[in-house]
Amino acid sequence: MTDAPAPTVSFRQAFRVWWRIGWLSFGGPAGQIALMHRELVEQRRWISEPRFLHALNYCMLLPGPEAQQLAVYIGWLMHRVRGGLVAGLLFVLPGFVSILLLSVLYVRYGATPVATAIFFGLKAAVLAVVVEAVLRIGRRALKTRFLLAVSGAAFLGIHVLAVPFPAIVAAAALAGLLVRLARPQWLPQPKADEAHDDAHYLVDAALAAGLLPHTQPSRSRVLRTTLVSLALWTVPVLLVAAWLGTQHVLAREGLFFGKAAIVTFGGAYAVLAYVAQRAVEELHWLQPGEMVDGLALAETTPGPLIMVLQFVGFVAAYRHAGPLDPWLAATLGALLTTWVTFVPSFFFIFAGAPYVEALRRNRALHGALSAITAAVVGVVLNLSVWFALHTLFGQTRTLRSGMVQMDVPVLATYEPFAIALSALAIYLTLRRHWPILWTLALCGVLGGVYRAAYGAPA
Repeated sequence: MTDAPAPTVSFRQAFRVWWRIGWLSFGGPAGQIALMHRELVEQRRWISEPRFLHALNYCMLLPGPEAQQLAVYIGWLMHRVRGGLVAGLLFVLPGFVSILLLSVLYVRYGATPVATAIFFGLKAAVLAVVVEAVLRIGRRALKTRFLLAVSGAAFLGIHVLAVPFPAIVAAAALAGLLVRLARPQWLPQPKADEAHDDAHYLVDAALAAGLLPHTQPSRSRVLRTTLVSLALWTVPVLLVAAWLGTQHVLAREGLFFGKAAIVTFGGAYAVLAYVAQRAVEELHWLQPGEMVDGLALAETTPGPLIMVLQFVGFVAAYRHAGPLDPWLAATLGALLTTWVTFVPSFFFIFAGAPYVEALRRNRALHGALSAITAAVVGVVLNLSVWFALHTLFGQTRTLRSGMVQMDVPVLATYEPFAIALSALAIYLTLRRHWPILWTLALCGVLGGVYRAAYGAPA
């Protein structure tokens, strides 16, 4: 008697789900990770919680947008390179189209209050998804007091002390290794039925049945991936430089944003700080207020927050078009900026994910991986707090004292309707278990009507 074949996810089915996730991925990294967790772990049971968190651990360590890289990782797990490409591209495409249209409106007419009104309510609904994800992931990942302490320390380290995330991960891994040796009872022990539980998830079942051989490390495949990725990343910039010269704004954008894609760790916010300093203060491509406007556009549209770089590339190329038509230059600037920003993200996953999967099976590193997962929960909580502050309050300010710094709300700028709408969204999500699409639609309509009637707060 033979075992029944492990069920798999069809490519067509995965395509539809990644398309849906792409258009619903509001709220920055916290909201996007929460959405994928809800869709892929909780509702569809495609990937188990431990494997989802293991992939997230790796993506958090990389430069670039961690949520988009997580989508590429899971897409690659299910359907090889084509699955990763589809997951990653569909994660970016809605944001690219939205930012491109809003950039055109911004350059022609200035700020876009209509778009702000439309998306005002969506942020409240996304906050509910974020809260739900933090609760679910936290309950399952923080199974001991030690892991709870690691998560709390990671949150304080990144939120209060501004410790770089790679340093937090290194400290968590070291603590986990030491505890594994000295106090193993402080760590959760693998359950005897853990493999059986994971087998209820389609990706894990397929891996257990040996249906996903591409997850095995291969040096020749890494070499091919490296060469192809390097060519795809650099050739467009070289062609632009040969066409328009190395000093043209498009060539300079390709070099600048390509460098930003690989040297900035810590997620979108670290990238934005680096880009704002260079693009505004040194290159004079934008005014400080325009960088804030671009971030607002990225916050209110689907896709990674790092899509604000597309806005910067569009505006800079429009203003310094040289011999090109300004609108053509702006469009090329948006395309080239997006290209050099995201190609490295695909490379990091396609080259590194097989080794990360192999590492997951190394039981000797169980303590380090458990502690890293706990630290990631603290970082997601930090992203959630940041998002909540900017959703419920019109302004925030940074308090600094020595090594300590903390973003706090300006209490006088609280938005009562945003608080009420968030409370409604949390109730519908956690208590009534509404589908996220319904919650988004309701909050979007209510928020848009409110802003249309009363305008933006002063």
